[in-house]
Amino acid sequence: MPTSSKFDKVAEAILQLAQAEQRTAQRFEELITAQIHTEDRLNSLTNRLEEIAAIQKRTEARLAELAEAQKRTEERVDQLAIHMEEFAEAQKRTEQRLEALAIRVDALAEAQKRTEERVDRLSIRMEELAEAQKRTEAKLAELAEAQKETEKRLEELAEAQTKTEARLDETNKQLGGLAMSFGYFLENEAYKYLPALLARDYGISVQGELIRSYIRDNQDKYLEVNILGEGVRNGDRFLIIGESKSQLSVNSIEKFMYKKLHRIDPPAGMKLFPILVCHMISGPEVAQYAKDKGIALYYSYQFK
Repeated sequence: MPTSSKFDKVAEAILQLAQAEQRTAQRFEELITAQIHTEDRLNSLTNRLEEIAAIQKRTEARLAELAEAQKRTEERVDQLAIHMEEFAEAQKRTEQRLEALAIRVDALAEAQKRTEERVDRLSIRMEELAEAQKRTEAKLAELAEAQKETEKRLEELAEAQTKTEARLDETNKQLGGLAMSFGYFLENEAYKYLPALLARDYGISVQGELIRSYIRDNQDKYLEVNILGEGVRNGDRFLIIGESKSQLSVNSIEKFMYKKLHRIDPPAGMKLFPILVCHMISGPEVAQYAKDKGIALYYSYQFK
């Protein structure tokens, strides 16, 4: 083969090699441009992330009493962090593929396409997160307003409750005063009419007057007695101990026995004679219970 022909073939091969090199350089330029575009979009996403972080910080300050809503927000942020880590891993794979660019240009271009698609999806997720954040802030504003209204209502209720309690205290004082007045009236009637009734029903002659006074109990303490006096029957002496109740019940009889009778030891040579006076009884068993306990029972309608 002539030398000129060989040179022609070498020249042609060099030309083809140069063209191939030019195409490779062009592909490199396209790839670098695509990479720059990717970095710009990532920078934009980073800025958006910083904005979202600032909004999230304000939200956390407002969510001091709304822990559950904050928990859901944090879970979504955690999901976003996972996606960001996945993106970083994909970027790492992209960089590794760039190292073998000379032999895998087409594969890298396909990988770049997939990266851009993932960036698109991430952008959509970022927009969704921002929209959800707006809804959360709006809901927080509504909840804050509702909380203010609730606190106002509670203050009104507390004020009304205070007024009601004051009225109840006053009513209780008035009722207590009425109860004492009825009690004193009943006792005063008993002082006048019991001597005749005791003489008629039990043959006991009251010595002196029946009074309201204090005596020392078996614990050496003063004990108030509503109806107190002495009586005599066939030479036997009695210490009369009585109490008045507007409405007499079995429970009040037991209290009378425990708080009064059991604490009184009559003087030597005397016996206890218990009496209960009432306007009415709480049930038919009360009169029989008093009789079984040896307590004389009189009603206010007998004082005439």
